[in-house]
Amino acid sequence: MEMRLLEYAIEVARHRSFTKAAASLHIAQPSLSQQIAKLEDELGVRLFFRGPKGIFPTPEGVLFLKRAEQILQLREDLKREIFEKTVGMGDTLTIGATPITVRHILPSVLEQYQLRYPEVRIHLIEEPPETLHDLTARGSVDISILALPVEDSCIAIQPMFTEPIYVALPTERKPWMSERLASFVVQRLPRISLTELADCPFILLKKEYKFRHSVLELCAKSGFQPRVAYETNNIETAQAFAAYGLGVTLIPDLIRKSARVDEKQPLYMELEEQPTRTVVFAYRKDRYLSLTARALMDIYGELKEE
Repeated sequence: MEMRLLEYAIEVARHRSFTKAAASLHIAQPSLSQQIAKLEDELGVRLFFRGPKGIFPTPEGVLFLKRAEQILQLREDLKREIFEKTVGMGDTLTIGATPITVRHILPSVLEQYQLRYPEVRIHLIEEPPETLHDLTARGSVDISILALPVEDSCIAIQPMFTEPIYVALPTERKPWMSERLASFVVQRLPRISLTELADCPFILLKKEYKFRHSVLELCAKSGFQPRVAYETNNIETAQAFAAYGLGVTLIPDLIRKSARVDEKQPLYMELEEQPTRTVVFAYRKDRYLSLTARALMDIYGELKEE
């Protein structure tokens, strides 16, 4: 079985179209169809359902595509490992991270990285955590920056930092506040229990963000389910909404410390429950971890110690 046939099948599955896959592969569509038919004859099974709504893998096709991706990844890993052992560090690094992580963690790290390794091309993949988790598990990125929990056993992790989680509230009394909560705000108390927020409107990240689930778990442990007033894709938006009195939200320390001084700020309070979150480097456990990825982790570690 030729390697290129594996690549062809994966491309067809990715595009769900022979025409689009052929264009991506820079070959004629009839030729691609013939090659896939040849592959199916060799295997003795049908890999794709062909229908008016597109091309979809059969159950046998799903298994084949999973194994085909693993084989191609192993081939690339082998090429990369041999190259780095004989020639030295490669020239590409693919990093997966959320847009917030890219903005607040990576600039200083990449500044040093590019000074030391100017020949390395950095590819950033900015996606929500669930997408990044899937890309990491599939080996589609060299390394990702994720928050725990990372539940897939095929993913290895290296801790970066653990930080406290704060509550962000308006700086002034609002109609939805209880008298007790309003007194806390007026007095600027440094600490509050999460139970005091049970009746407040909450501003949460959308369902594809793990931090939302962490907030819901914290609320559940405190005996209540938050009343969700707003949902957003951006934790800085949630912070801004809290500052303007639209509700309360929970904020990792990284975001709190990175708040812009030229914008209206919420009141930050520590939580008596002392919740934290841990951020990690993550990569597929059974794949070769490139020297370019190792260098990124080393530089981060050096900057953290300064």
